[in-house]
Order: sequence, then C-alpha cells, then structure tokens
Amino acid sequence: MMESGVPICHACGEQVGQNANGEQFVACHECNFPMCKSCFEYEIKEGRKVCLRCGSPYNENLLDDGEAKAPGNQSTMASDLNNSQDVGIHARHISSVSTVDSEMNDESGNPIWKNRVESWKDKKNKKKKHAPKPEKEPAEIPSEQQMEEKPSSDAAEPLSIVIPLSRNKLTPYRTVIIMRLIILGLFFHYRITNPVDSAYGLWLTSVICEIWFAFSWVLDQFPKWCPVNRETYIDRLSARYEREGEPNQLAAVDFFVSTVDPLKEPPLITANTVLSILALDYPVDKVSCYVSDDGAAMLTFESLVETADFARKWIPFCKKFSIEPRAPEFYFSQKIDYLKDKVQPSFVKERRAMKRDYEEYKVRINALVAKAQKTPEEGWTMQDGTPWPGNNTRDHPGMIQVFLGNTGARDVEGNELPRLVYVSREKRPGYQHHKKAGAENALVRVSAVLTNAPFILNLDCDHYVNNSKAVREAMCILMDPQVGRDVCFVQFPQRFDGIDKSDRYANRNVVFFDVNMKGLDGIQGPVYVGTGCVFNRQALYGYGPPSMPSLPKNSSSSSCFSCCCPSKKKPAKDLAEVYREAKQEDLNSAIFNLTEIDNYDEYERSMLISQMSFEKTFGLSSVFIESTLMANGGVPESVNPSTLIKEAIHVIGCSYEEKTEWGKEIGWIYGSITEDILSGFKMHCRGWRSIYCMPLRPAFKGSAPINLSDRLHQVLRWALGSVEIFLSRHCPLWYGYGGGRLKWLQRLAYVNTIVYPFTSLPLIAYCTLPAICLLTGKFIIPTLSNLASMLFLGLFISIIVTAVLELRWSGVSIEDLWRNEQFWVIGGVSAHLFAVFQGFLKMLAGIDTNFTVTAKGADDTEFGELYLVKWTTLLIPPTTLIILNIVGVVAGFSDALNKGYEAWGPLFGKVFFAFWVILHLYPFLKGLMGRQNRTPTIVVLWSILLASVFSLVWVKINPFVSKVDSSAVAQTCISIDC
Repeated sequence: MMESGVPICHACGEQVGQNANGEQFVACHECNFPMCKSCFEYEIKEGRKVCLRCGSPYNENLLDDGEAKAPGNQSTMASDLNNSQDVGIHARHISSVSTVDSEMNDESGNPIWKNRVESWKDKKNKKKKHAPKPEKEPAEIPSEQQMEEKPSSDAAEPLSIVIPLSRNKLTPYRTVIIMRLIILGLFFHYRITNPVDSAYGLWLTSVICEIWFAFSWVLDQFPKWCPVNRETYIDRLSARYEREGEPNQLAAVDFFVSTVDPLKEPPLITANTVLSILALDYPVDKVSCYVSDDGAAMLTFESLVETADFARKWIPFCKKFSIEPRAPEFYFSQKIDYLKDKVQPSFVKERRAMKRDYEEYKVRINALVAKAQKTPEEGWTMQDGTPWPGNNTRDHPGMIQVFLGNTGARDVEGNELPRLVYVSREKRPGYQHHKKAGAENALVRVSAVLTNAPFILNLDCDHYVNNSKAVREAMCILMDPQVGRDVCFVQFPQRFDGIDKSDRYANRNVVFFDVNMKGLDGIQGPVYVGTGCVFNRQALYGYGPPSMPSLPKNSSSSSCFSCCCPSKKKPAKDLAEVYREAKQEDLNSAIFNLTEIDNYDEYERSMLISQMSFEKTFGLSSVFIESTLMANGGVPESVNPSTLIKEAIHVIGCSYEEKTEWGKEIGWIYGSITEDILSGFKMHCRGWRSIYCMPLRPAFKGSAPINLSDRLHQVLRWALGSVEIFLSRHCPLWYGYGGGRLKWLQRLAYVNTIVYPFTSLPLIAYCTLPAICLLTGKFIIPTLSNLASMLFLGLFISIIVTAVLELRWSGVSIEDLWRNEQFWVIGGVSAHLFAVFQGFLKMLAGIDTNFTVTAKGADDTEFGELYLVKWTTLLIPPTTLIILNIVGVVAGFSDALNKGYEAWGPLFGKVFFAFWVILHLYPFLKGLMGRQNRTPTIVVLWSILLASVFSLVWVKINPFVSKVDSSAVAQTCISIDC
C-alpha cells in the first residue's frame, strides 16, 4: 500500500502525486481515499462523478490546476492519515480504557511480549537503515518491473459500488416529506388554537397523542433521507484474490451458531444450519464453524457427531452439482423442478441416493431426540461409560470438541473438510453469564485461539445459508481496499420460510428490511439485527477505524453540536491538537492506538504493548492477547499447537471476564436482551460504518414465529430490550457525543429504536377515544371551517403520497406496507405496552415479570399454526379495544337513529375514527377467532365480562328512550289551567 510514506492510487497502482500547489492530490475530501489525477480525470470523463468509496460527489474543479483549493485541513488530514496507515499487522485504533504501568523491563516478563518488542525494534531499525530515498526511487526500479508489478485491470476495479437512487424518485420523495412537515406545523397550530370546550379533556388527550405521533414519525422518516442500493462483483473478487497458480488469498471466516435448549430448538434445524455452512462455495481451509451449546446438552453433542459424519457425503454432493440451498431439509422440500439447469446424467441417481442417506440421518437424529425426552436419574453417560460433564446445566466445566478440520477426517472423495467445533462454556453458580451475549463473547475468544479468522459471521441456529456465495458477497465489501477499511460489519436482510403469502402478522418485516435499512445504508450504515452479519473481528475488540485518530478520554464532554454536525473544514492546528491529545491519552489507557506505534520512542513503545495493560482489557490469556494484534488473522507462530485446546478451555471459563472490558467495551455488549442493537451502536459511536448487502438470492433464511401469540411474545422481547437501553448509560439520547463520530440522522435512527415502545401509551389512549366519543356524544374536533378542512385533507394526502413514493423507490408492495401498519397498532397496544411497564419494573425495582405463552394444539394443514391461539396476557388489551369500539359504533348508530337527520353529520367523523381502529386490529380479531371450532375459554370469559360492563353502560345511556326536559314539562304544567 505504501512506499516511503507516499500513497498509492487504488485504481492504477501508481503514486498519487501532487497538485499545482505542491500539495498531495486528494480526489475526495470526504473519505480521502488515494486516487491519482489521471484516474480522477478518467472517472469524470466516464460520467462517474461520485466517490466509489463513500458516494460523495466529486469536485470537478480539481481538474483545473490552481483554480480550486482543498479545504484547509485536507492536505494535513491526508498526510496524517497516510502516515498512520498499515504498519504490518499491528495497525490499529482503539478506544481508551484505564491504564497500568509497564513491566516489560522485568526479567519475569512474558517472553512472547519481549520477542514482539524485539521484532518491532528490528523492523523499525531495518526501515530506517534500508528505506530508499524518494529522489532515487525511479532510477532504482526499472520501468519494465513497474509494469509487471502493476495490477491487472480486473484486479484494479472496485469490488462493490454504491448506486444512488435516481433523482426522479428521490427528489419528489424528499419534497413531500418537507411539505408534510410544514402541513403538520399548520395542523398543530390549528389544533392547539381551537380547543373543544365541551370535551376539553378528550381534546387535550388527543392533541398530546398527536404531537407524540408526529415526533415518532420524524424519528422514523428522516433517517430514510438518503437511501442507496449497492452492487457487488464476485467475479472481480476471484480475479483479485483467487488467481490461478497462486495461493488463495481470500480471508478466512469463523462462523458462530448459537443454541441453548435442543428440545425447544430442534437439533435437526441446527444441523441443517451447520451443514449449509460447511457446504459453502468458499475455500474449505478458510471456513470454521463453531457451535455454542449454552445448555450443555448431550443431545446437541450427539447430533453434531451424526452431522459431522453426514457432512462427509453431503459437502461433495453440493459442490459437485452446485445445488441451492445447501441445507438438505430445505433443498429436498423444494417444490420446483430440481432437474433444471442440471446437465450431468449421474445427478438423478446421486440425488436419489443422497436423499435416502438424508432420510436415514433424520431417523438417527429423531431417535436421539426421542431418547432425550426423559433424563435418567443418574444423568447421561457417554459411550466410554463416563458421566456427561454437562449433566448439571448450571454447574459444569467448559467443553470443546473438534469434529472436522485438522482431525484427519475427509469427505468420501478424499477432500479436506471445513473445521467444525463444539463449544460449551463453563457455568458455575454465582456467576453472571449474560445469556446469548456472553455465549457469543466466549466464541470470539475460543475462535481467536484456535483459528483467529479476521472476519466473523454469526447465525441463529434456525437461520441457514440460502445462498452459497453469501460470504463472497460480504468479502466484496470487507476486502475492497476502497471501502472495507472502515467497515465494522456487513448486515444481510433476514428472510423467512413457512409464512403464508398474506403475511397476516408482518412476520417478514419487509418494510424494516427493505426500506428503513436501505435508508440507514446511505448515512452511517444499518443497525445490527442479531443474525446474518459478517463482522470485522477488530471492531469487536473495541478498536476504532484505521482512518480516524483515537478518541481522547475526556471526549465525552465535547459539545453536542460538534458531534452531530461535524465540521468538514477543520483547521490543521485543531487536527494536530486532536492527534496529540489522542496520543497522550493512549499512553494512559489499556487499549492503544497501535497505528502510530512507529512514532513512539522505545520506552513509550514498551508501554504500548504492556502485558498487564492488555490483560486488564482482554483477560489473562497471552495467546488470545497475541491474536488480537494480528490484523490478517492466523494463529501466532510463537504458540505451541499442542496447547491450543487447553488455552481455549481457559478463555471460556466463567471467571475469565472478571475485571476486564468484555461486555463493556469489547465484544457483544451486556445490559440488554437486545444486545445486537447495543453492540452495533457502540461500534458506530467509535466511528465505524456498516454496510447493507442485498444479493438477488437471499443470503440467509430462517424460521419466523407465525402464530399470533408467539409473534407478540417476540415483539415483547424486542421492545423490552429497547426500554432497557433507554434506561441505561448507553441511551442514544445522551451517549456517544464525544468525538462527533455518530451522524445526526444515524442518532435519530438509534433514538427511534429505543423510544418506539413508549408510543404504546398515546396509541392505546388514541384507540380508546373513538369509543368514548361515540358513547358520550362528544368529539375531539370542533366544527370544521374551510381552512381546517383543507389542513385535514392536505395531511391525509401527504401521508398517502409519502407512502406511495416510498413504495416506488423501495420496491415494497402496498400489501406489505399495510400489514406493517396494522401490526404497528396491534403490537403497540399489547406487547409494547407490557414492555414499558416490565422494563421500568425490572430496571428500577428489580422485579422481573414474564408474560409466558402456554402450549398450543396441533393442526396438520399448511400454515395451520397461523390460525391457532395460545393464551397469553398480551391478548387482553387489543381484545378490550376491539369490543369497546364495536360497542361504541352500535351505540353511535342507535343514538343517531333516535335523534334524527341532524345527528348523522357528526356521527360520520366518530364512526370513521372507530373504523380506523377496528381495521388496524382486524388481523388480531381474525387470529383470535382462528380456524378452530372453539375459542380459548379464557377469551370467552373475558368477552362476557367486558360485554356485561358495556351493557350496564348501555342501560345507563338508554339511547332509544327520548330524553325528557324537566323545565319544558314544568312550563307546560303552569300554562294549563287546572
């Protein structure tokens, strides 16, 4: 990348050169990626006027020498960034933590660290001694040799590009958003200045709810201001890193699969996920699959034994015939022509044999499951007669078993197999294990000791690889020198099987994955959603992106304005001060800015690699600490391979994380059951960006809880995690302002992810208002004037037009948008409401309340589970709202029939309001009734109770009996001459 400190153009491989002012030429002043002036002119001539790395428009005036000057800080920034580029495998930027003094000069120090200090000293001295002078460089390198060293045209091309949306789609969309914002302002001016005196309480409640809805809309809408699409080029990736006759240079990937209870998460589903990973279209020596069994179940272990044996047949079959998907259960269940595009005559015969082998494999797995239904009194026993170490799931040692890989096992054709590793971390009473986040962090450490791939891909046990080239898609971004350096993770959308076409309960989350995430990709990147994500391992270690200086320790006191609106024109003096402050803080921290290591003197350098400092951050494992310094992965050469398993057992001990930064600054972050949102947020606050990758064939597919009760329970868990983050120190409202690395719109998106459960409070009040208005004869809106009618009509039209334009650029169907809108109301008045109260009880009072779901009945029809009802407390609020609004509509019509013609006008607005609620809750009502012959007894009882209450109210109102005016009667009596 660098020669004598001079940057090299990423397009042609030549030196970038200087502009007319004698300063280094900078093509893009946003990301500063190196490009020479010749390649810049070619890009402009070809019509590519945006930066391929960050998507920012080029300044075409740069072609006119001397006319355009870069901002004052650009040359300084470019030189600083280039001086801080790759320093071997140690180039890093890391967040600041506490410090301890170096003890490297002590004779009892670890020899690994002493050897590393010496190697860095030798490297530094060699650079000083043998560095060629810039003036003599052209004479020392012949032109023929320069031509040979230049990369080919295929290898020089970008591996991925940003495709901005066309202006005819994006400009109207933004215009309507601004117009809707203006109309909202006029609407609230009218609502506030025109109170309803006869129903002041109802009017005030409605206005407060509407203001919150407008605020919620802003949080949801504006992060979608800059949606983008991306395109990846797998063929270019192969041309650059898989050249014929040369070693394969694709980066290795460690896969994480997490499971807890094999009785709730069937082993066959987990096995299919593992098989789809092992059969990937990727070099086998670059793939390692780690299965975390956090329940220490012997059933999971034995099923992996069977899976490893079946993989020896399945993997060569997949690669020989290029089948998709490579999860056998889903491949054999496809209702398509499996002979399409197959040309080998042996395919039918081998497929039939493979299907028979798979059926036999399923029988063996099912036999293990049947055996595990009843645990023996003395506990499980392994084949050699020794007790299973995990018989006590809360008190057992750490367990690791390597099934495939370097164990000597090969497939039926004699080829090498990917590595498959079973991991069950140690559990002891009295230790906090942090559930899934803790299990993932244990996998980070054990994988670093055994394989240490530079990238990590994590999957839930029910998410299989649907596209065998998915990892290559991610590598087109992560291994692209133009964009990959600052990318902490590549997130794929979640797609699901087993859902009916109507998607009654919005299980597919199409609006979120195809609209919101595309919008975030145009800012700082999508949020991490827990599965289907490829991480840069260094980002998980708490390091910052290489292109930025380290954050000063006191950066949290920086102003909010400097964070959310970072200035693009920053004086060079200020930038230099930032570097000096960052360097000084790094000397007093446990995580260091290793990119600047060559700029320190010998004593400072020894402090930077202090073993005690690293141990305070990463834990007491010299092998693991050594691996964190290896940017390109691989096991450290100084480690004895025979001791790796012992070291791996050590790093998954339950006490390993004590007094370290694990779960605080490193790895998956603790403190919320939605650790995915929190972990991604921390990375974005450090300055990393993420990328959204949407290949034509979905990369991964999973199983969604299609039952209404299960869906509400899932939404409850997500909402509860958001409330926990809101009440924690990591709340986006006040966390991460120091350094200005989280963009304004990105912060709005994260605020939206943690405040949306609170919308349940105004939503349930707003859904109750129509029934109250119908039962009392009052309304929340006064008699409409012409201006007010225009405002209401304009607001209604702007909502529709915004949705239509959003559908236009995203490709989402109107049915998906409507389903999302419906479930927003259903989840808001049920799961989100319970999450708010449960979150406050848990975080403030320490009371943990669980709204569990009962067992369900069976149904053999397709999608039969969709129409079943499991009783849960979450069903009460929406059931009450439906009955309340239905009773209100009946009462309103009966009252209008009693009063006459003049009552029908005001009734229309009230009934329209009530029907809005009923239509949004209709999928809930349909799911509640279901296909069953009977509704759950508890629902019937609640319905009878509520009906009785409203019947009493009905008798009190008595709309069919004319009201008698007592004053009129008295006047009549006086006029009568008795």
